[in-house]
Amino acid sequence: MLNERQLITVLQHGLPLISRPYAAIAEQIGSTEQEVMEYITAMQARGDIKRFGVVVRHRNLGYQANAMVVWNIPDDRVDELGGCFGKFEFVNLSYRRPRRLPDWPYNLFCMIHGHDRDDVLRNLAQMIDSCHVGDMPHAILFSTHCYKQRGAVYIHDQINGNDHLTNKSDIA
Repeated sequence: MLNERQLITVLQHGLPLISRPYAAIAEQIGSTEQEVMEYITAMQARGDIKRFGVVVRHRNLGYQANAMVVWNIPDDRVDELGGCFGKFEFVNLSYRRPRRLPDWPYNLFCMIHGHDRDDVLRNLAQMIDSCHVGDMPHAILFSTHCYKQRGAVYIHDQINGNDHLTNKSDIA
């Protein structure tokens, strides 16, 4: 019988980069690959898992510069323009956030990656031209520091002094 807590604990640390990651997870928690996949599907259907995504470490791939571009977009155009921004391969996220008036008028955010600062600015110019947003107020916020990237942590297990499940023998 699959233990949901053990499955979530393992999943929150990411999938192994192998051809059958669910089989490896199943072995780690004493289950089957099929049961793990079915349980993940059920958790998604219930809304327990809202997003299953990838954390890309862009710097490891040669992308040394990035900027969050924030936009003040008319509310009735946010979905349209967010979709336009998201079509570019150099944009890895585009999302809406509430304005915080009067100090922060921006409601649409997108992260643009490039090999260097000039590359980011060229990419932004291409996006502005293609999406016809040259007249929209925006600010370009270049990153100055790269923090550790990881997914959300929902369960902290203190097994053998670790804050995550490391192998099958660690399961209590």
